[in-house]
Amino acid sequence: MIRIKRLFKSFIYAFKGLRKVFIEEQNFQIQSLVAFIVIALGLFFRISAIEWCIILFTISAVLLMELANSAVERVTDVLKPRIHDYVKEIKDIMAAAVFIASFFAVIIGIIIFWPYIF
Repeated sequence: MIRIKRLFKSFIYAFKGLRKVFIEEQNFQIQSLVAFIVIALGLFFRISAIEWCIILFTISAVLLMELANSAVERVTDVLKPRIHDYVKEIKDIMAAAVFIASFFAVIIGIIIFWPYIF
């Protein structure tokens, strides 16, 4: 059985986490701004439903990777605050994951918007 009060609290915690990352993480702010611009372009060019699905999936992948990166950074800082080589490696690996998601998001954006722009 669904407990509405517990479900509501879960949403509050999720929004608090999202707000914290948005306020503290510059990369998340930039990625959110780019996502907003891409959505505006999609509306302007009236992209197809399948293109919307691809764009929204790609945006969510990048933002989710950034959220995971932020969470892993905090966990590693708590467990071994910058004193172990593995902490740096873990952070670098997560940054690479965000980079790869962002890189392919740009490629996907070019593939989708190129015909509309040129």
